[in-house]
Amino acid sequence: MPVPTPCCGTAPDPVADLGASIAAAVAAWGVDHVTVAVRRGDHDALVVGDPERVYALASVTKLFTAVAALVAVEEGALTLDQPAGPPGATVEHLLAHTSGLGFDGSEPLTTPGRRRIYSNAGFDTLAETVAAATGIDFATYATEAVLTPLDLASTEIAGSPAAGWRSNAADVLTLVEQVRQPTLLAPETMARATTVAFPGLAGVLPGVGRYDPLDWGLGFEIRDGKAPHWTGTANSPNTVGHFGGSGTFAWCDPDAATSCVALTDRGFGDWALQVWPELSDLLLTNGDSRPT
Repeated sequence: MPVPTPCCGTAPDPVADLGASIAAAVAAWGVDHVTVAVRRGDHDALVVGDPERVYALASVTKLFTAVAALVAVEEGALTLDQPAGPPGATVEHLLAHTSGLGFDGSEPLTTPGRRRIYSNAGFDTLAETVAAATGIDFATYATEAVLTPLDLASTEIAGSPAAGWRSNAADVLTLVEQVRQPTLLAPETMARATTVAFPGLAGVLPGVGRYDPLDWGLGFEIRDGKAPHWTGTANSPNTVGHFGGSGTFAWCDPDAATSCVALTDRGFGDWALQVWPELSDLLLTNGDSRPT
């Protein structure tokens, strides 16, 4: 495992030696390639693994798509209550996986707002809605609205806006850090995106299990009290983020002033539900990661 390297930030990180512990932990993951990026407080980010390697993000892509859609909302191109997708559904329903669309396919499985059904189809429809509202194809719009302003030069738009993009750990960390230090969206918009939308809805988190409720914001999964979960037991209920079926995750815990990204080339499975929470707990309990 390469020596941990610093990235994006302004001040030396007094807990940078945590990198050695991270490297030891991920060495046991049984993956060919892994890069982890962590930022705590206002310290420099720490990257363990190849900082330049680009990985398939799978559903972590949805965070980029959601932020692009929210930029369009702020610009006035569309509104959260604007009809989109199946009859009765809105942009907000699509963002929150409550439009009634299934995982894939264009036919709704239920009426909007009744269940939390995790939906790639919903995010594909969301991107189509943004393109129609702005008059700009979604890849171009997302580049101009998100990638260029945040200088995400290693992020590659390819395939589905639900699960097709590629990026490196530093770019994904920069995006997820917007949760606690928003510069692209207004703080009130980010606060709404990371607050439960349509509370009290049950649903299934693919590959993990059924939750009642399955809390979600606008694009961002909200940890709350879910157990088991792909984040750690030390993560606060306010932790938000996403994981991807390609073996990727990104979370921000605003209560701990900490964000973490892990990108691998091993598909998500039981192994991830074992080692990802362990890594998260390591980050949140090794040293004082919470603000004083």
